This record gives sequence, C-alpha cells and structure tokens, in this order.
Amino acid sequence: MSLVKLIAQADERALAASGLASLDRCLPLLAEENDVLRPLWAGVQGGERDWPDRLAEARTALDEAIEAEAAAGAGAEVTAADVTAELIRSLLGSAPAQWAAEPLRAWADTCSVVALEIHQKLDAVGDTSGDPAAADRLARCREDRTAVPDAVDGSEGGDGVGPLVAGELRRQIRILEILTETEGPAGLRQALDVSTEGQRVLRAVVSRRARARS
Repeated sequence: MSLVKLIAQADERALAASGLASLDRCLPLLAEENDVLRPLWAGVQGGERDWPDRLAEARTALDEAIEAEAAAGAGAEVTAADVTAELIRSLLGSAPAQWAAEPLRAWADTCSVVALEIHQKLDAVGDTSGDPAAADRLARCREDRTAVPDAVDGSEGGDGVGPLVAGELRRQIRILEILTETEGPAGLRQALDVSTEGQRVLRAVVSRRARARS
C-alpha cells in the first residue's frame, strides 16, 4: 500500500507516531541532543489522556535544545541547520493537542512531506528542492509504492529519487505498517527502532559533510 493510502487509513495512534517519527529522524540536523522528543512517544502510547501534556513538554524541551545550540554558535551566520531547526520547531508547534484523526492526519501528512524534503536537500543526487520536477517525483513516490522498492539504505529508489530519500520513504511506510499490524507498546517500540535507525543514517550524513568542510 502506498504511503498516501496508509496515512489516509491510519488511526490516531499511528498518525501521531508517524508525524512524531518524521520529526524525530531530522533531529541530528538540529542539536547534539537527539533524544529530545523521546518522551513524547509515551504520550502516543497514553493517547488522549497523555498526548496534550507530553506535547507541551516536548515543545519546551525542543525550544531549549535549539536555543542552547544557537547560543553555542552565537555570532555565526544563519545556516541551513538553523532554518531546519525553525521548521521542525514550527511543525511541532502546529501539532494538534486534540487527539482526533483528522487534525492528526493533516499534521502527519505535512511532517511526512517536510521530512522527505529535508532528506532530499542532503541526498547524494544533490539538492533539487527548487526543481518542480523533484517535487512531482516525491509526490509520485508517496502515491506509488512500486517507486520505492524494498532495499537496504544506499540503494536508490525508483523514479529518480536518491538513496537518502528512498530510505526515508521506506521508513515512513514501514512505521505505518508496523503500527497498523501491532497493537500496544510493542508496535511503538518497533516503530521507534525504525526511526532511530533513520537518525543514525542522517547523523552519518551530517558527519561526512562536516568532515568534508573541515
């Protein structure tokens, strides 16, 4: 099933976790502390009871992490990481406190697209984010699973997307499948494992780029 269809059919738990995981995987671009959103996973498990309070806590924790990182680099020019940090902060800020399918679906879909665009900027094929054809390719891959074959990271997807984007697409699909098939804490643990692997991949990309600049 395509990513778009999985999002369309997901319940509140899967949607909240999917959106959260998309943001969680981008954290290596923002700060040294990559587990700042980890407590919010407990809010997903608690559902309507815990989500609003955990979400408020996560927003505060992310603000503090971003501000600490900015203070450490005080006086430096604005970087792509700074822009990404504000984007992720904005997306977490727009997360619905209401535990309801439709607002969570819209949020999860936006987080999915933004995470893919962020990965596209860092992909080996180069930043094609300003190219309308690149946006069309991302849209097609979200709508057609055959364009994103199962493969190890480093393998390109179909339709001309690069390996980093292909890996992110596969993770988004896999997380929604896990949460649809596996109830309770076990499903969330598996989804978190998939997302954590995505963090490691992105952290390695960031590290390689930093070494290349030095």
